[in-house]
Amino acid sequence: MDRSLLVRTVATGAATVVFTGLFAVGVAGFLHPWLPAPVAVHPVALAVPLTVALLAWQTRTVHRNLVDSLDARFAGDDAYPGLKARLDRLAQSLDTTQPRLAVVDSDTPNSCSVADGRTGTIAVSTGLLDACDDAELDAVLAHELAHLHNRDAVVLTAAAFLPAVVNGETPLDRRSGNATAATRWLLLGLAVPVLYVLAVPSLPGAAFSGQSLLAFLTAGVGVVVVGGVALGALATPVVFLARSLSRTREFAADRAAARLTGDPATLATVLERFGDVDRPDADLRRAEDSLYGLCLLPGGFEPSTEPDGFRVETQAHPAVDERIRRLRDVATELETG
Repeated sequence: MDRSLLVRTVATGAATVVFTGLFAVGVAGFLHPWLPAPVAVHPVALAVPLTVALLAWQTRTVHRNLVDSLDARFAGDDAYPGLKARLDRLAQSLDTTQPRLAVVDSDTPNSCSVADGRTGTIAVSTGLLDACDDAELDAVLAHELAHLHNRDAVVLTAAAFLPAVVNGETPLDRRSGNATAATRWLLLGLAVPVLYVLAVPSLPGAAFSGQSLLAFLTAGVGVVVVGGVALGALATPVVFLARSLSRTREFAADRAAARLTGDPATLATVLERFGDVDRPDADLRRAEDSLYGLCLLPGGFEPSTEPDGFRVETQAHPAVDERIRRLRDVATELETG
């Protein structure tokens, strides 16, 4: 990896950990007065395991929902064995761990890579498989392998946590359906009285008195307002760094794929063919801020009329024309040695 790119990747990862840690400190500070003595440690000490848990949860949840929400089917001996063999060959050539391979039933030609804390997963659409020849598939898979090999997917998947919280997403929000919304409100309804009972000793007035309930309500509103402002302030630099890194890493993944396959022109052809695929205006607006993992192209796998589609909120793509121009530069480098 180029040193400047390595520095930017490390900086983004470090910022993600630091700002998520500050968020965890705030959560720990909020919970501290109500925790029983055995676990009522200092908020900073409590924030350390909480930060690790939040980032681990984010990585696992994003990976799981990529498969669940897109109804992806894992490739192997029974499904798409030739495609899996192609990916394994490329991974061996790159000397990297072989990721899982999933196929999404979608006419939109695209691919993406998402970290899962272990090997990661590469997803490709049936539309891409139908439209690409063998050389083009090699180019696309090599591009996604480069993202996983360079740890782009790990950093950018983790960086999606704070923006997701700002947008009001929870583990339950990642699962679609009315039952999920009902369950979320049920849990909230159960949590409020429990929190009130725990807070009674520190509230003025007798338990369940008007003074006590008003103080609890005021404190709750204050936590939501102040916490929301603080959360937005913490998420903003993470979003900025992640978007900037994502644009840079797309160039790097293109370059790595071109060198791995020895055929920059083929990847450029794929970008040129599918970069102009007609998508609804709403989908293009969504693509500016919400890309599906580290996708080859913006817009994800499904049109914006699918509200429950999988999204990661911190990505941004460079212009296709610029990517093609840089691939032509790589071709010139390879030709001249």
